[in-house]
Amino acid sequence: MKSIAWVTDSTSTIDSEFAMNNHVYIVPLRLIINNECYKENIEITADQFYDKMRENDKVGSSQPPIGEFVELYERLKEEYDEVIAIHCSSELSGTFHTSMQAADIAGVTVIGIDSKVGAYPIREMIMRGVHWQQAGCSALEIKSRIENIIEEMSFYLIPASLSQLHRSGRLSGSQLLLGQLMRIHLLLKFDKGKVVVVDKIRTFKKTKQKLLETLGQDIRLIQDICIMHANNMEEALSLESAIKEMSPSVRTEIMTFVPVVGVHMGEGTLALSWINNTAVNQLNVQDKVLEPVLQY
Repeated sequence: MKSIAWVTDSTSTIDSEFAMNNHVYIVPLRLIINNECYKENIEITADQFYDKMRENDKVGSSQPPIGEFVELYERLKEEYDEVIAIHCSSELSGTFHTSMQAADIAGVTVIGIDSKVGAYPIREMIMRGVHWQQAGCSALEIKSRIENIIEEMSFYLIPASLSQLHRSGRLSGSQLLLGQLMRIHLLLKFDKGKVVVVDKIRTFKKTKQKLLETLGQDIRLIQDICIMHANNMEEALSLESAIKEMSPSVRTEIMTFVPVVGVHMGEGTLALSWINNTAVNQLNVQDKVLEPVLQY
């Protein structure tokens, strides 16, 4: 079996202990607050970031510098047979392309995967990929299986702040003004790597209900659902309760978003993500049990 290194970024939400034990290397995105730059989840925690964000209007984010990737790839090519890199959507960040450029500079062949999302789905792709590697799959076979997951995943968001969307360039000035005047709440989703508007709704309560109705269309095909929030545990627990009423057997997990989501969507943002069972059933390796391998 060839040795494989995994390269990802901090939007993947991979647990540090799992990463250390499974040859996963996490390159952090940068958070910028009043022109000061912090490595996400390393030099600043989510709680510290939101405290600073409430006090400062000038917040932003940036992709990791290319030199950090080059240095990592120079080291990995000496230690591993193959490298798989999986990053947040290339439609929302230049991280994927920077990673691939760095691999070229370092002279290492990297199997690159544009996840077309962030957060929970990337974590699942990597954790399942590690399992398939341990079951004997080649790097190219793993890539093919992960691409099948990408086709079967769903990711919906309710952003907390139209102003933050506007500041990050994802909402025009006229859209911001109209939304504020009409007190509009947006339901967004990832679609082929882009974040698009599903619906514009007058109240948060109705927006959350629309999200649950959307989930309900797939609920019979789902084993696991991840509820994500940007420092909004109360509403995350409320969503979890509603999901359990809808389907008591489904497994739920609550995950705190990495701070970069707060930069673009605002503190309080909520999201749901799941992977269709069809993909999971097709991709399980024969005579292997997935669950134990995926534990942190």
